[in-house]
Amino acid sequence: MSAKFSDVVSRFEKRHADYFGPAAGPAFALQSPDGIVHAIGRGSQAFTIAATNKAGLDALATLDRLIVAEAYLSGNLEIEGDLLTVVRNRTFFSDTHPLATAWHFIKPKIMGQTKADAGAISDHYDVEADFFLFFLDKRHRCYSHGVFERDDESLEDAITRKLDFAIDSIGAKRGDRVLDVGGGWGAFTQYAGQKGIRVTSLTISRESERYMKDLIQRERLPCEAIYEHLYEHQPSEPYDAIVIVGVTEHIPDYDRSLAKYESMLKPGGKVYACASAKRKKYDVSSFQQRHIFPGNGSPMCLHDYLRAVAESPFQLESVHCDGHSYALTARHWAEGLERNREEIERRWGKAQYRKFRLYLWGAHDGFSRDDIQAYRVVMGLPKPA
Repeated sequence: MSAKFSDVVSRFEKRHADYFGPAAGPAFALQSPDGIVHAIGRGSQAFTIAATNKAGLDALATLDRLIVAEAYLSGNLEIEGDLLTVVRNRTFFSDTHPLATAWHFIKPKIMGQTKADAGAISDHYDVEADFFLFFLDKRHRCYSHGVFERDDESLEDAITRKLDFAIDSIGAKRGDRVLDVGGGWGAFTQYAGQKGIRVTSLTISRESERYMKDLIQRERLPCEAIYEHLYEHQPSEPYDAIVIVGVTEHIPDYDRSLAKYESMLKPGGKVYACASAKRKKYDVSSFQQRHIFPGNGSPMCLHDYLRAVAESPFQLESVHCDGHSYALTARHWAEGLERNREEIERRWGKAQYRKFRLYLWGAHDGFSRDDIQAYRVVMGLPKPA
């Protein structure tokens, strides 16, 4: 055993004993670049982390979650076995990057929120739509959770149920004008447009804009897709309702966003929003900050959001807890990604596949353990007395 590998093993054994205790925690193995395998913990080994070169060993020696994850993306580390067990135990690795975290939130203040958002959203979404279509539901292509009544039903049916709920909750009918904030791949625009609802869908992803415009033209929907930030949008007349599907995470200034909704909504109109959530605002991992959503967004903090609603003119009509449904959704996405691994790696590379593999299985685990929550919120803007 090389001195470097021996040092890595010692560090892992000490961390395992400190973190899990003498008889707890998963057993796994470490493998050196020359094939030497060493067991960590007791019992059956759930996975092996294999260093393919010295850089991989150096990454392991840090016991740093971001550095280890980046070594996996680059191929300096391989993970063999149960990846879900790996992500379930990701807090075994430290995740302290104060300078990077501070810059994550300072940058939009320097650049301006709309400019910073354009770069952050582009980083995640401006990949060919085909990439996302490999793992999203096939009926709607909705990049947000479904609402499941049974664990064994299809993702497509769960997404349809959620879209029906959104339309029903805002009372949208044929001819109504509805603003869709962050249109993604046209899930709400298409579904509502087919019912004769006139949807204006905002996006700051060029790929999303292109996809939705083609969809609207092809299906002759009474809708439009506009490349424009929410805060810069100035409609010619107020909307009958507003829908925000999985976008509240990207607009964390709740007072400002609610004021913007109020300015664009007819009195008596309603707002539907659904989002992933955490109990502490800005509780985001370094990996997610750097590689998944690099802007200053964060999961919705429900008590902060409801405080902002209470201080606004809006009336809160309902809140629905969807954590389990999001866990099921993320599992469907992760499994879809893995089924299409070969084609994804061929077209976009191993790093892109591995990045989303960590992200989606990590999301499934987070929702399953209630480390991440999800909610649907419905609000109404009262008519003047």
